[in-house]
Order: sequence, then structure tokens, then C-alpha cells
Amino acid sequence: MGKYYCISFNLFRRYNLQSRTLVMVVMLNVLLLWPIMVTAVKESVDPVIACTAEETIRFRGGTLRLENDKFTDTDQNYTNGVSITMVSHDIPGQLRPECLSTPTRLYRQLISLMNPGFWNDVNYSADSQNMVIRFGQSMYTPEDYTRTDLILDDRPYAGLLYTGLAWNQRKYLPESNLDMLDTREITVGVIGPLSLAEQAQNLVHDTFGDERFLGWDNQLKNEPALQLSLDRKYKKSTQTGAVTPGFSADSIRSVGLRLGNIESSATLGIEGRIGWNLPNDFGSYPIRPGAENRPPSASSVRDKSNNSGTEMSGARPGMHLFVTLEAKAVGHDFSLDGNLLRSSHSVSRQPWVAQAAVGISAQGLLAGNGYRLAVMHVFRTREFDEQLNNHSYGSIAFSVEF
Repeated sequence: MGKYYCISFNLFRRYNLQSRTLVMVVMLNVLLLWPIMVTAVKESVDPVIACTAEETIRFRGGTLRLENDKFTDTDQNYTNGVSITMVSHDIPGQLRPECLSTPTRLYRQLISLMNPGFWNDVNYSADSQNMVIRFGQSMYTPEDYTRTDLILDDRPYAGLLYTGLAWNQRKYLPESNLDMLDTREITVGVIGPLSLAEQAQNLVHDTFGDERFLGWDNQLKNEPALQLSLDRKYKKSTQTGAVTPGFSADSIRSVGLRLGNIESSATLGIEGRIGWNLPNDFGSYPIRPGAENRPPSASSVRDKSNNSGTEMSGARPGMHLFVTLEAKAVGHDFSLDGNLLRSSHSVSRQPWVAQAAVGISAQGLLAGNGYRLAVMHVFRTREFDEQLNNHSYGSIAFSVEF
């Protein structure tokens, strides 16, 4: 965490930002990272409660994701995204709110207010839950990097700095023999100069000797960002271990809803996978603010009819190919519609967008820890009327389980 603030300070010193802006950014960083810092603090618990280690939030792994259109030899539209996530261990069975930290309890109560039905089935013994904390940045630019004026027929310069808290529930549905993953995520952040998108892009371009984009003075204005995401995924339950041994194939269906001034949309998708030792999770996906669904592991979910209480089979090395298809109805996109609370540049957004991705994922074990690397090429249809061509970019995700 100290390294993060050191980087922020060096960036501002390098680009001579005013002290007032520096204070605002530091305050923003503290606000965004507050849930992470507080959740990591071990709170005192009343001995009468006698919470076990499995009933409290402890981290078991994380993922670093990097996306950039330079991987596909372009530099425009959605041009870069990075996110760091930490995933908690699994909490099987009934959730005990008194065993959670204060910010986690507040987060759970907020979800209950916004989506009361999410906790209706939480007492099922087959349920397993976990929490994901995420911090990330996304940036968007027009095509012509040389122009300093406002480009009316191209998308705005835009940046987003955000943090998200996601809660995942994994359930087995015996009547349909399906595994289901339910995700609720609340994302907060900032749009505009305080997102540090300009500084981050300039630093990367200077490092690799690329030309700077010169029109950042026309980027969207500072504005708080808020989004609620609801996602649900289904797949046929063919086994209960961490992987499907041997060579196999499966498919994963998904539906999603996002509400807020980052994006308001509804999605419908499907992913197909084929390979060796398929992981018993819910697939691979590119970065998107909202619905960071690192699911509880299959080994924490038990069939109610199985009274033996035996542990499930462990993880194994494996590799598979995957293809994803997604259709999205878009009601609002900050990177196209501009600021919601202030007047700004915008373009004519397309109401329907399709996206496809093809990639490869490999997992393995080393020194008792699990590792996974997923690489994909993402293709996206035109997002606004003035856009001349479809867009594509590359995505890399590296995960560690400890």
C-alpha cells in the first residue's frame, strides 16, 4: 500500500499538478481503499459468539488483469484497463453477520437494501459464499492523438478510477442439476482528471517511446462514479471436484444487469470451453467495472444428499481453449454519453453492442500454491454512430491461490 501512495506522489510531482488537486486525490485514494484497509484489520469478537476462522473474512488469492489495444496493434477507444483483485476464502453454509468486520457488514446491509432477495436462500447448507475486493483503472481515447482541440465526431477522452466490493454465492440446484453463481457488486470511484488516466497513459507511452495523446485537456470532468451490478451464471453440474479430470467440454450461460453512472446495461452471454482438466469455475472474462465473479471453489460446496462430509478432489494442472459471446443492451455508458451530472462532450451511442472473445487458459501447482494464466483476444462491435470500425484488444489475467 505504501508503494501505491509513493507512485501517486511521484506522478503528481512529475507533472506539476496543483497542491489542491493533490490533496483531493489523496483523499480519494483513502476513500477508495478504506474498505480494504479496514477489512484487513482483525476486529475483536465477543467470546460468546465464538466465531470460527471459516466464518470470518480471510484472503486466499488474487488476480492481476491487464488489457490494452496495443496487443492488437491499435491505440484508440477502450485503450487500456488494469485491475487488481483479492478474493476471500469460502464461507460455507449459513452466513453469520456478527463474524464479519464492520465495513463488510455495512456492505452486506447495503446489498440487502438494494436487492433484498439476494439473501433469501442463504441458509441452504449447500451454499458457499465469498467476497472479492477490486481496485482498477480504465481509459478511453479518440483515434487522432495529435489533435488538441475537441474532436466532436469521436468519443471523449475519459478515465475511470474505481474500487469494488463483490459478494458471490455458489449454489447447486438439484432439480435441474445446475451449478449457479450469483454475484452482487457495488463499485465506487471517480470519472475525470482525478482518475489519473492522462498521467498513467503518459507514463506508459514515455516509457516505451510512444507518442503522447495531446487532447487530454478535453477529457470528461470530475464526477463521482457509482454502480450496482447483478450477475448470474449457470452451468451443468457434471462433478463436484476442483476440476473435471481428463479431456472434456462444457458451456456457461450468463445474464447481467448494471445500474449507475458508469454503465447501465443488460447482458446475455455464453461461454464454451474444451480442454484437459477443466476447472470447476464459471469461466474467463475481460475486465468490466462490476460483477467481478471469482467464485467460491467447488470443494466448499457439498450435496445435501451426501452426508459423508468428505472433501472434494483437489486442483490439478490443466489447459483449455474458450470462446465467449455476449450481447448487451446499453442505456448509459459514461465513456460515450459523457458526464451525467455536468455538461460535457458526448457521441451518439449505439443501443446494442456485441462482444466475442477467444483465448487459452492454463492452470498449475507450484510449492503448494495454485497459479493460472488466461490470455484472450476480445472483439467488440461499433459502440457509437461516428465510430468507423469495430474494436479489438488483448487481455491477460494472472491468478494466484494460496
